[in-house]
Amino acid sequence: MPDNGYEVAPHELTARAKTLAEIGDQTSALAASANRLAERVPMLGTAPPALHLAMSLQEAAGRTGHTGEVHAADTELNDFHRALRTSADRYAERDAEVASALRALDGEAK
Repeated sequence: MPDNGYEVAPHELTARAKTLAEIGDQTSALAASANRLAERVPMLGTAPPALHLAMSLQEAAGRTGHTGEVHAADTELNDFHRALRTSADRYAERDAEVASALRALDGEAK
């Protein structure tokens, strides 16, 4: 490989995409768990301060809080995984097309 330039290793991109898919599965499970927790009202008693704290905790966990952040991270991760997978697939397709064209030219030259 020359000192300047890039080398694309499709098998490494595929491995990264597989790892991202596994992380995505874990993030999706975390998002579902966070959603279930956000739907629960913490059992802290019926005194006004306890009710206020319970509502504050539920809001913090809800769509605009931790659950929203986990869902946003899950979406970003899935988008990145999809883009990486698409890029690796397109590279492999183009590489195969170029290799085929070069073999055809080499066959014509002989």
